[in-house]
Amino acid sequence: HKMAAAGAEAAAVAAEEEKRLPEGDPESGGDSDDEGDSDSSGDGEDEEKENEAEIQRLEEQLSINAFDYNCHLDLIKLLRQEGELVKLRRARQKMSELFPLTEEIWLDWLKDEIKMASESSEREKVYELFERAVKDYICPEIWLEYAQYSIGGIGQEGGIEKVRSIFERALTAVGLHVTKGTALWEAYREFENAILETAQPAPGSVPSPEQQQMLCSQLEKIHTLFRRQLGIPLLDMEASYAEYEEWSEDPIPETIIKNYKKALQQLEKCKPYEEALLGAETPKLAEYQAYIDFEMKAGDPARIQLIYERALAENCLVPDLWARYNQYLDRQLKVKELVLSAHDRAVRNCPWTVGLWIRYLLAMERHRVDHGIISEMFEKALNAGFIQATDYVEIWQAYLDYLRRRVDFTQDSSKELEELRSAFARAVEYLKQEVEERFSESGDPSCTIMQNWARVEARLCNNMQKARELWDNIMTKGNAKYANMWLEYYNLERAHGDTQHCRKALHRAVQCTSDYPEHVCEVLLTLERIEGTLEDWDAAVQKTENRLARVNEQRAKAAEKEAALAKQEEEKAEQRKQARAEKKASKKAKKTKIGDKRKADDDDEGEWGQEEEAEQPSKRHKGDDDGVLLEEDMEVETGLFGRSEPEKPYHPANQKEKASTSRKDIPKVLHDSSKDSVTVFVSNLSYNMADPEAKLKELFESCGEVAEIRPVFSNKGTFRGYCYVEFKEEKSALQALGLDRKVVEGRPMFVSPCVDKNKNPDFKVFRYSTTLEKHKLFISGLPFSCTKEELEDVCKAHGNVKDIRLVTNRAGKPKGLAYVEYENEAQASQAVLKMDGLTVKEHVIKVAISNPPLRKLPDKPEAGRASQFAVPRQVYGARGKGRTQLSMMPRALQRQSNPVAKAENGMVQNSPASSSEPPEEPKKMSNADFAKMLLKK
Repeated sequence: HKMAAAGAEAAAVAAEEEKRLPEGDPESGGDSDDEGDSDSSGDGEDEEKENEAEIQRLEEQLSINAFDYNCHLDLIKLLRQEGELVKLRRARQKMSELFPLTEEIWLDWLKDEIKMASESSEREKVYELFERAVKDYICPEIWLEYAQYSIGGIGQEGGIEKVRSIFERALTAVGLHVTKGTALWEAYREFENAILETAQPAPGSVPSPEQQQMLCSQLEKIHTLFRRQLGIPLLDMEASYAEYEEWSEDPIPETIIKNYKKALQQLEKCKPYEEALLGAETPKLAEYQAYIDFEMKAGDPARIQLIYERALAENCLVPDLWARYNQYLDRQLKVKELVLSAHDRAVRNCPWTVGLWIRYLLAMERHRVDHGIISEMFEKALNAGFIQATDYVEIWQAYLDYLRRRVDFTQDSSKELEELRSAFARAVEYLKQEVEERFSESGDPSCTIMQNWARVEARLCNNMQKARELWDNIMTKGNAKYANMWLEYYNLERAHGDTQHCRKALHRAVQCTSDYPEHVCEVLLTLERIEGTLEDWDAAVQKTENRLARVNEQRAKAAEKEAALAKQEEEKAEQRKQARAEKKASKKAKKTKIGDKRKADDDDEGEWGQEEEAEQPSKRHKGDDDGVLLEEDMEVETGLFGRSEPEKPYHPANQKEKASTSRKDIPKVLHDSSKDSVTVFVSNLSYNMADPEAKLKELFESCGEVAEIRPVFSNKGTFRGYCYVEFKEEKSALQALGLDRKVVEGRPMFVSPCVDKNKNPDFKVFRYSTTLEKHKLFISGLPFSCTKEELEDVCKAHGNVKDIRLVTNRAGKPKGLAYVEYENEAQASQAVLKMDGLTVKEHVIKVAISNPPLRKLPDKPEAGRASQFAVPRQVYGARGKGRTQLSMMPRALQRQSNPVAKAENGMVQNSPASSSEPPEEPKKMSNADFAKMLLKK
């Protein structure tokens, strides 16, 4: 009792001292000198006003989006800084209702409340706060703080027993923690040793029998703590053993020594996993999983639970880890409080994961939780912000399954049955209204919920009429063309209906089914073979034959059309091949002709030669964003007529002279493929760039030493908008890729590796993901005037924005699209809920989780650049497509080429002009001829 009184007094004195500390820096020791007061007072007032404005802004933001985690943290930090204790307590309370709080947040909150708690009633509130804190995560530091705080209340009635109870709970929760458990055991022993000291009799006095019994009891408590601790594998357990040897007057029993050695052996097995965790970087998920697997093999439930809790404390946003932990608790431990607590923490940490909500509902039902609480939890799940339409179907189905299991179907009518029917109707309406409006789909195209409703009505309620109404509704939603849907209804009607409705359903199925009509025809004939009359059989045979005849005719037409399209593709491919061959031959002939001209008249080169050479194609294919040239373009154009002499001013005559001189004197600079690793290809530059070499050298020098810059010019000496940048080192080229999409003179500059696509046809430079990214949003419908900063102001209200990318065209003009990357999936899902349909500068935007559709590739890709185009391009002459769209080909040749052009469009007709052509092809079969041939077979 002496120790109890002393402990209570010390706690009270400490609380009073903490209250007397000045606001601001606790180490300041009071007021500062008068000299700095006048200078700092003004700054302090300004800072206070700024903080008040920021607090108001954060509160308004949370009123709009209560799930903004970072906004909660910022508000709590500011309120704590300003000393607004009432508002601070309210802010922490709101955050704890929505999210499990981390160890650091709880410890700050607890320390602030402990400073203010002086009376016994206030101490009880702190105890309640500790009880909430230890439920969020298993944290040794919080348990230790809880036990030490409780020691200050041992002067109250039952205070010592309460401290012991808290210590025992702490040991149960974290006493097995290999690295942090020792601190709790030592604190518990120190407390019991202090009790022992107060129980010692005064020096020189003889203890009474009651005192002697109390001393023996207290000594046994300490012995027991030592023995319990030494049987657990903990770090520094050798020091604990040595301390026990020194403290104990009697020799340590052999059983204790045996348990101690066994624990030491187990510690050696755990050490590699603890060392791996110590050396790993956050989040240490792989290391924790290996540790979990190790403990699962050992099979100790308490140790398995502890290692799961340790892993979740550092990986609280990993749904799979929560799912595995909850599954273990559901199947192995089956302790109600423990199981439900883990499920509740799982959905609070990962509310966007529908699987965790479903497991929670099942666990609540398994442990017979009140129906009202389960229904309330289901409503929370609906408001959790799932990121897929199918997630809502799954959560509704899980809840409907629960409601169905509550119904006693032996009664004709009950409250539970009416609730089930009402829930089915609400589910169908919810998917139609809420989900379809948000995702543009209900998530349930096969109407599985309505199918289950129909099964319940037919099999359990004997209400076949209601089941038929439901199936009629299902078929009107686009499911009448599928054979499996009709057969599902037929099987239900067969089991719980009558033959008349079965026959009617199959007749409708034969008429409507388009995917597998043969299957439903066979089922109809089987029904009539067993139960039908002769008239029924004849009607069924006639109906199935007519239907199959129409189906075969449609299939024949489709096959014929497909064959015609394939033939057209082959003809077009052959034409493209022939055009390329002619183009190549034309180039070769022109080059030879120019060479002959130069040899004949070396002193006087005419303009005719320049014009002919200028006709060589120089434009890149439209739509090619990767910036990699064809091999022939690299050979012909790289380095040709490379740079004009800077000292001469521009003049047409000078330009021709320079071009002529460059063709004669400057050799071709071909790209050396062996230097691909140190070279980058730069494209989409402005054609009007005055000095590309100097401009690009200035840009790329920050990446490393530039060996050479080779801009590509046309035959007339104008810049083509692309070039090669060669570095001295490979790492410089890799660093240069980071300048991709940098805006240069108003256009995004494309920087890509130098790769020959003829040798690597599958190579594609695209640095952004083309798969589902749950933490990234795709926004469409933005005004073209919207800037990155303006969009960030809109988005950061719903979470921590890591990156924003406005989509532009090749000229750098915005397309009204953007990608916004958040810190995690939870923030992204909340942003979708809040931003979809938002108005930005009088434009209604659409917001969805980023999931780009797969790009369709051509069935028969051609070699080189042509493989990038799914639709064949029209073949033009050597100059390409003229600006005026006028063909310079003689009309006589145009008439001869008309049949070819018509063939491309699938409109071949017999004409007298074609009679002199090679032997005509076999006569094509008409649709009717093809159908007759199939029917004969």
